Amino acid sequence: MSANGGTKAIVAALLANVGIAVTKFVAFLLTGSSSMLAESIHSVADSGNQGLLLLGGKRAKRAATPEHPFGYGRERYIYAFIVSIVLFSIGGLFALYEAYHKWHDPHGIDEWQWVPITVLVAAILMESFSFRTAIKESNHIRGNQSWVRFIRRAKAPELPVVLLEDFGALVGLIFALFGVTMTLITGNGEWDAAGTAMIGVLLVVIAIVLAIETKSLLLGEGAEQQDLDAIERSITDGPEVERIIHMKTLYLGPEELMVAAKIGVPACESAEALARGINAVEARIRAAVPVARVIYLEPDIWSVAAAEAGTGAAADTAVPQPQEGEAAGRPGG
Repeated sequence: MSANGGTKAIVAALLANVGIAVTKFVAFLLTGSSSMLAESIHSVADSGNQGLLLLGGKRAKRAATPEHPFGYGRERYIYAFIVSIVLFSIGGLFALYEAYHKWHDPHGIDEWQWVPITVLVAAILMESFSFRTAIKESNHIRGNQSWVRFIRRAKAPELPVVLLEDFGALVGLIFALFGVTMTLITGNGEWDAAGTAMIGVLLVVIAIVLAIETKSLLLGEGAEQQDLDAIERSITDGPEVERIIHMKTLYLGPEELMVAAKIGVPACESAEALARGINAVEARIRAAVPVARVIYLEPDIWSVAAAEAGTGAAADTAVPQPQEGEAAGRPGG
């Protein structure tokens, strides 16, 4: 659902931004407003970003290969990270440069004075539709999480990216409307420059937030605590496993979680019985956490002596090693 919802939100944002970019650029050509130019570039950057997200989602669906045995799910994270770079450079830094240029060469809006106000109000309406779509699709998977936690912890990057972009676009339009309105009232172009600078700072901040969050996903995040608890219960909720010796999880993509665990099992009469037990545990894990699609379970025989043997690898080894002075082949004399 998150992938489909993300795609719907991306397409809505793309259509809105293409239309908004054209109208803003026409308004800039007619009025020479730096706020309108900054907003035009902002919308162009957003349109390109939505294209990148769609491309990343398509490429992530490629089947696994020997070179990439875990597939291409993380490619969605890479394209989301590129989006943050584009937003920072093309959107934020360009707006700050344009604000600097306009501040040192301020001029009012002498012609077509009604155009920027009309365009900005229309853009706010279109952007609100896009933002509403992103909120509606996010609510399907957000649950009872706060918006901040949803953006910080979501494993699928598309919806958080679109949410932040649409939020930034709406606030940026308000900044632009403020700068243009004050310029029209006072005839002083420095207000236009101030609105442009506010847009630039806003975009830089949003880009930094996006970069931080997507960097964490690229580095590799494990399962949330509630999923960890569910996985642990699934492993130990049966006679097949006595205890978990150690366990690690890693998201291979937004909807694919890898679970690797070393488990203490009771003595078995045959390898067939052991294999049946492991298969039963894997089935319970997948039922409890459906995104746990790649599962590796290593059976071992737990002993207190092994746990007290040391730290690191020694502590993770269930079967104790022979003590000094003991012959490995003592039973045979």
